[in-house]
Amino acid sequence: MSNIKEVRVPDIGDYPEVDVIEVLVKEGDVVKAEESLVTLESDKATMDIPAPFAGKVKSVRLKAGEKASEGTLILTLEADESTSVIPAQAAPAPATAVPVPMAVAENKPPAPAAPVAAPVAATGGKVHASPSVRAFARELGVDLSQVNGSGPKRRVLKEDVQAFVKAELSKPRGAAAGGLSLGLAAMPAVDFSKFGEVETKALSKIKKISGANLHRNWVAAPHITQFDEADITELEAFRKSMLDEAANQGVKLTLLPFLMKVLVAAMKAFPEFNASLAADGESLVLKKYFHFGFAADTPDGLVVPVIRDVDQKGLIEIARELGALSTKAREKKITPGEMQGGCFTISSLGGIGGTYFTPIINLPEVAILGVSRASMKPVWNGQEFEPRLMLPLSLSYDHRVIDGALGARFSAFLCNMLGDVRRLLL
Repeated sequence: MSNIKEVRVPDIGDYPEVDVIEVLVKEGDVVKAEESLVTLESDKATMDIPAPFAGKVKSVRLKAGEKASEGTLILTLEADESTSVIPAQAAPAPATAVPVPMAVAENKPPAPAAPVAAPVAATGGKVHASPSVRAFARELGVDLSQVNGSGPKRRVLKEDVQAFVKAELSKPRGAAAGGLSLGLAAMPAVDFSKFGEVETKALSKIKKISGANLHRNWVAAPHITQFDEADITELEAFRKSMLDEAANQGVKLTLLPFLMKVLVAAMKAFPEFNASLAADGESLVLKKYFHFGFAADTPDGLVVPVIRDVDQKGLIEIARELGALSTKAREKKITPGEMQGGCFTISSLGGIGGTYFTPIINLPEVAILGVSRASMKPVWNGQEFEPRLMLPLSLSYDHRVIDGALGARFSAFLCNMLGDVRRLLL
């Protein structure tokens, strides 16, 4: 009895049509369940379509360069009856997951403060580039006609745009270029092998993409970082008292859910922090929702999943979502929709160590909170020193939107709330 089944493009979010950029199997191949079959690319993300079950490829119906949408037939598989069918789901290719800190895809970030050669993106002519590369070039103000393509038939790839931007930003800039004269010399090309043994290791695509975005964010937004310490002695005691109850519900209760709930209260008190600067720079878009991104460490680099509607969820529910999204990120199964829409980002290094650091703002957000490892310190209570558990906080904010006084007040508010979370009930 024939056991040939069709494999079609699953739900890929709000994209009506995407490009097929790579077909990873051919007729006659034997594939395992969840093995990638094709790679699709929208203007915001690249995603792999996995095999819903193991089997042998009978016919391939898609070709690289074609368009596909939900329901498009990818191929037919002669199913291996010894394995069960796994519901197909579009998973982002690990190389293009959105890293931290990086602009949320739903809101276009402003162009860099230091413009590149020609701030008009090419949209036609003989330039060969995918829609996503053209959109990426428009975000950075790059004229694609000036970029050397390294792809087939001189097709311009995202890496080519990034290399062009890096090269342009390394050139000296004078007043004629529309900015201050910084006198930057070009980065020298050094043959390090002359000095000893070396090994060249390619950067992951996540790091290549994040590098350009981090540079843009750093240049585009004037960063200020406010350092502070919060006394979390009582909060940590309460968290530990809840561990068994949380574990009985299959949840690991960390400090992060408490931070998120306190941030909701802080952003309600200081709405400028729950905002984005409009593209024209003339107004501020104030958000009425509370979606928080958090840095998740993966083998390929940092990505930023988003917990939505934090104000409407309890600590256990937030902790459960944090655990689920962190696992999906590490297993490279996080979807583009799960990394969009954030209002504010938390970058926590408490599990690793360190004291303070300067996190880069995840534009178009206006602030990011860095959290380091808490430690016991002697604190003067007015009569004597007593041991208190102090949490180092590093708040970076966009000085175009938030001035130093407001940043300090926001940081002080966070510390007061973390010092006594009962204030959340007031």
